[in-house]
Amino acid sequence: MRTSFTPEQLADPETAASAAAIRKCVHCGFCTATCPTYVLLGDERDSPRGRIELIKAMLEDGGPPPASTVTHVDRCLSCLACTTTCPSGVDYAQLIDHARTHIETHHVRPLPERILRAVLAGVMTRPGRLRIALGLGRIARPLEPLLRRLGLKPLAAMLGLVPKSRAGVTAPGHGAAPTGAAQPVRGRVILLQGCVEPVMAPEIREAAIRLLNRAGIDVVLAEGEGCCGALSEHLGRAAEAKAMANANLAAWARAGTIDAIITTAAGCGTMLKSYQQLVGEAVPAKDILEFIGEVGLPPVLAPSGLVVAYHAACSLQHGQQIKTGPPALLGAAGFEVRTVPEGHICCGSAGVYNILQPDLATQLRDRKAANINRTGAVVVAAGNIGCIAQLAPVLDAPVVHPVELLDWATGGPKPARLGL
Repeated sequence: MRTSFTPEQLADPETAASAAAIRKCVHCGFCTATCPTYVLLGDERDSPRGRIELIKAMLEDGGPPPASTVTHVDRCLSCLACTTTCPSGVDYAQLIDHARTHIETHHVRPLPERILRAVLAGVMTRPGRLRIALGLGRIARPLEPLLRRLGLKPLAAMLGLVPKSRAGVTAPGHGAAPTGAAQPVRGRVILLQGCVEPVMAPEIREAAIRLLNRAGIDVVLAEGEGCCGALSEHLGRAAEAKAMANANLAAWARAGTIDAIITTAAGCGTMLKSYQQLVGEAVPAKDILEFIGEVGLPPVLAPSGLVVAYHAACSLQHGQQIKTGPPALLGAAGFEVRTVPEGHICCGSAGVYNILQPDLATQLRDRKAANINRTGAVVVAAGNIGCIAQLAPVLDAPVVHPVELLDWATGGPKPARLGL
């Protein structure tokens, strides 16, 4: 694809990187078959190929973007399924993140949108505030149908994601503390604490620590670590995301020598692996399932034979290109793993997409739920807290993180959700 950026525009490294990505696009259209919004809407402007055209025009023109461009960029989930199918290697993540930053800088959204996005950035990235918000949300949950009828769909969507039980609303500091690894010690890692997961599902961290210790790995929780920055970046708040990344790098440096930084939320893992591009410093980030696949699964004590549907989080299969390892680990742990039809299509969670774009997210969620139900599985394994929160309300089968199942199979407790 031809571009018409001026030399002055190309002097900006971000614009130069976007121009290089745009020029790689050959308009082959392979991306349209895997793009969730194009599959739903059939609008070329809601395909990666169409959005690249819109982004190109917006960046070349500079200044405030057309309202239609904002609409179609906002509809992108950042699932990155297009990068899996693109034969030309277009860096679509670079383009969509740059586009969002440009929109955030040059476009004035309606006041309700500005307030909602500011609240999401200010609450979702801070566990203490999120814990309070979930408590309030549980009280207000009966208002969800009324809010939907009044047309306040984002607020209704937020209430719909609040867990019905109080299990996820925990006191600060709850969760398994890092303990010494089994002897001999084979490594030392930092476990990313995250923002949403420790509040909504602290049992995932507990299972990860036990599993890593059992595999001979010492676990460190880095003091001073905060949000990975993914949510801020997806909202176009690039400076905020960079500040979070730099704060984390400083916290990890203080933690001493480590072999890897482990994540149990696939979305965070994708973000950490982009720190090189974001702030110029690479980190040895690995998803927990990726890392366990490398160091080896501890001995399986009692294979259950439980039928598990593995839901591949987009940030894992597309963002990090980790595909066959997680279901293979579950199989090695004694579970019968079944493939979900249309597994490449997003469930509609995508960070806070299910709040900002509730109609499209609901269609994708229901489509994913129907495909999962077809597997006949009695439990669903999903490696990202966003996917778990998105799917749990509409599935009969409980949804757990794969690390909970691996921990159970190798000597840990049975996941609490399996007893419900």
